[in-house]
Amino acid sequence: MTVTRAEYCVVACAEAWRDAGEILASPMDTVPSIGARLAKLTFAPDLLLTDGEALLTADVPAVGAEAEVVEGWLPYRQHLALVATGRRHVMMGASQIDRYGNQNISCIGDWASPKRQLLGVRGAPVNTLNNPTSYWIPRHSTRVFVEHVDMVCGVGYDRAAAAGPSAIRYHHLAQVVTDLGVFDFATPDRTMRPRSLHPGVTAEQVTDATGFALTIPDDVPYTREPTPEELRLIREVVDPNRLREREVPAA
Repeated sequence: MTVTRAEYCVVACAEAWRDAGEILASPMDTVPSIGARLAKLTFAPDLLLTDGEALLTADVPAVGAEAEVVEGWLPYRQHLALVATGRRHVMMGASQIDRYGNQNISCIGDWASPKRQLLGVRGAPVNTLNNPTSYWIPRHSTRVFVEHVDMVCGVGYDRAAAAGPSAIRYHHLAQVVTDLGVFDFATPDRTMRPRSLHPGVTAEQVTDATGFALTIPDDVPYTREPTPEELRLIREVVDPNRLREREVPAA
């Protein structure tokens, strides 16, 4: 059975929550949302999911469908308490990200007179300094992976270290998933490296699509293939409308 690039991305995102325990998953796009649901249905059964507003759901509805079973109320104040106490793993997007994991979602160009105004800083600093954070980038390119971000929103390893013990105590960037592969910061200088490449992707492709020098291990494995049961869950239960392919079209 042929596995699509989008399905490899779903599995890679799901792995961010493997054995996470009873923490809140906060996926902020379609493929991560499918991944979080897949994780809860398989190897992370205690994961907490929300309806995207203020309810904790006990069941796992398809993406875009309403939950039928609600197990709790999560108003904004309580959501912030989870963030501040590290009981959440968020998977955010990034308009720009650098080798140390500094993320920008606020503006392109000089912040005093930007060429493009984006979302704003939002909760990115608190997210990155208080609970595990991952990133999902559906289009891996030199426009996103840059030498220096135009404004730091999510805090990377270099800036957290420079800020001192209070900043690094709970700072943890788990992984960056893109349409080309999975990346982490498990290097001596805490810079980005490929952990796995999706089947069909080469190290040269990744290097060409990245605006800074990556640390490339000698032997980079392929992203693992979904099991037959995971593939069934993705296609029949979690994303029967194939919304995943709108974010990651067939390669």
